[in-house]
Formats: sequence, C-alpha cells, structure tokens
Amino acid sequence: MNPLLTVKEPTTVKITLEPERCVGAGHCVLSAPEVFDQDETDGIVVLLAPAPNAALADAVHEAADLCPARAILVDGGDGTP
Repeated sequence: MNPLLTVKEPTTVKITLEPERCVGAGHCVLSAPEVFDQDETDGIVVLLAPAPNAALADAVHEAADLCPARAILVDGGDGTP
C-alpha cells in the first residue's frame, strides 16, 4: 500500500456529557453499556469511558442520537464531531 494514500482513522472517540440535561431515559446504556451507566439514585447518565476505542464509535454515536435530551456530545470515531 502506498503510504501517501493511507487514511489515518481516529483511535478513540471523545465524549462530553451535559448531565444537567439528562432525563434518565437510559437509551445510552442500552446502546453502549461499555461506555454509559445510570446513577442508581436519580437515573442520570454516568460516563464509564470518556475516550472509548473507535470500535465502539457506532454505539456511542447511536447513544448520542437516541438521547432525547441531547446530553451526550461525541467527537471523533467517524471523522466528524
């Protein structure tokens, strides 16, 4: 393979939470249980892995897309913020 044509892919995704927006729906935990959990007392999202491997990027992006409160922000993994 020609090294000039190699595309460098991100090795991690970066996740930022806005827990004050979280409504505790739990879609994030269902989509990416390796990355998200919920606080046992109030159901608010808890981040288990702030920079998970790119292999989890699709699940993390799905979690962000499904979040009804838009409390999850994702950067990387698919080349777009």
